[in-house]
Amino acid sequence: MTGKGQLAPSCSDIESLARNALSRLPELFRSHLGHVALIVDDFADEATLAELGIEDPFDLSGLYSGRPVGETAQTGDLPTTIHLFRRPILDEWAESGETLEHLVAHVLVHEVGHHFGLSDDQMHKLENIVA
Repeated sequence: MTGKGQLAPSCSDIESLARNALSRLPELFRSHLGHVALIVDDFADEATLAELGIEDPFDLSGLYSGRPVGETAQTGDLPTTIHLFRRPILDEWAESGETLEHLVAHVLVHEVGHHFGLSDDQMHKLENIVA
């Protein structure tokens, strides 16, 4: 996606790749994601990292926050969100040899999987559909 003299992909670029991956999910999944906010930041904030016991912000590339499908919403619940963290994703991209599109889809599907309460095996099957 970048070449010599080009800037690293922006948060907006990562969001576009993620939205493209979302559009390739089966309708059954897409129909339950309309209320889920997709947010791309450079890193998770300090409070989130501390809550998760993560010292190195590069160790967190995505995060699902909210109640999974099927759980009853409670008064005072924060909006359901999927966060993708640009800098850790770009680091993994540089180290892995994967395409950025594939890596963003992988992180996104993992977080979508949490929304649906999927097992790792089910997430892998869903990722194969999106890839």
